[in-house]
Amino acid sequence: MIMTTITIDGPAGTGKSTVAKRLADALGFTYFDTGALYRAISWQVLTTGISHQDKEALAALLKDFTFEIRMADGSKHYFVGATDVTKAIRTKEVTAIVSEVSALEEVREALKPMQVNFSKETDVVFEGRDLGTIVFPNAHLKFFLTARAEVRAERRFKELQEKFPDQSFSYETILSEIKNRDAFDSSRELAPLKQAEDAILVDTSDITIEEVVEQMETEFHKRAKK
Repeated sequence: MIMTTITIDGPAGTGKSTVAKRLADALGFTYFDTGALYRAISWQVLTTGISHQDKEALAALLKDFTFEIRMADGSKHYFVGATDVTKAIRTKEVTAIVSEVSALEEVREALKPMQVNFSKETDVVFEGRDLGTIVFPNAHLKFFLTARAEVRAERRFKELQEKFPDQSFSYETILSEIKNRDAFDSSRELAPLKQAEDAILVDTSDITIEEVVEQMETEFHKRAKK
C-alpha cells in the first residue's frame, strides 16, 4: 500500500507545529515533528558535553542515537534512549545550537532515513524546514508557511512564557534570534530553508490556525479527486 506524505515547511513561529497537528488529526494521518528530531540530537550533544564540531565524537554519537515517539497522557512524548526529552529539547540552550547542529551534513544524513522509513509505515504530515525540497521531493502535497518576523516573535514569546512560567524571556531577544536564524537557515549551503517550487505558500500572519488548516484540507481533497 502506498502511503500519503504531506510536508509543511517554513521558518520558526509560522504555526507549523500547531497546523501540522490539526491537519493530521483532521485527515486521520500521523504527525511527525522533524524539529523535535533535530532538537533531540542537539540535546544529546549538550548532555554528553561533546562539541558538534568534533567530527569523530559526533559520528560516534550519531551511531548510537535513537529517537522514539510515544503516546503518554494523550499527547506525544519524545524519547532519546530511555529519557523523556519532550520539555528538555525546548530549552534556550538547545534552541541556541539546533540550527548549527541540524546544518551539519553528518547529522542530516544520519537522521534522514528515520524520516523516510516512518513515511513508509503510515499516512503522515511532516513538519520541518527542508522536507519538500530535500527529504521528500516527491511528497504528494507540499505547503510552505511564512509570517512576518514580528508576528512570529510574539507567538514564540507567548509560547515560552506558557511552557516555562518560572523563566524570564525578552521579546526583543527572541525577535533578534528569529531574524538571525532565518538568515542562517536560508543561506546555509546544505539543505537551506526555501520554498519548494511545487509547494503552496500560506502566509499565516493575519489569519487564524483554523483558517490555515481549512485551506490545507481543501487543497488536499481537491488533489484527491484528481
